[in-house]
Amino acid sequence: MVYGAIIVGALLATESGVHETYTATVAAMIVATLLSWLAHSYAAVLGRRLEGGETVAGLALLRALVAERVLLRGTYVPLLILLVAWAAGLSESTGVTIAIWSVIVSLVIFELIAGLRMHSTLRELLVDVTVGLTMGIGILVLKVVLH
Repeated sequence: MVYGAIIVGALLATESGVHETYTATVAAMIVATLLSWLAHSYAAVLGRRLEGGETVAGLALLRALVAERVLLRGTYVPLLILLVAWAAGLSESTGVTIAIWSVIVSLVIFELIAGLRMHSTLRELLVDVTVGLTMGIGILVLKVVLH
């Protein structure tokens, strides 16, 4: 999920409303997500094949795609937010900005949930949340640098 969220966040940061339509932005988001899912799955299979553990690439890739589908979940919230912003008539730039912030919040929440599941101390939770926030700040830095 983290990969999916970061990929979409980075894409939206680079886009930042440069397309004139939501259609183009949503299409770019979907294509980038699917390509990342395929690349992540393919890399896992190729790594195993190079180590001599896999022989049939097609079936192995299909199994990897199924196993790695969780990557797609990280894209659901920003995509939904983008679609709602579009339906609400917000400008594309505003929709993209809200979607970027949803990615940042998601990363922090993922870290918080992981820390709570591990029964982390308050200090450990702060470190966990800081890691998620740092990833989110990286996405904002990308947006600022490119625009």
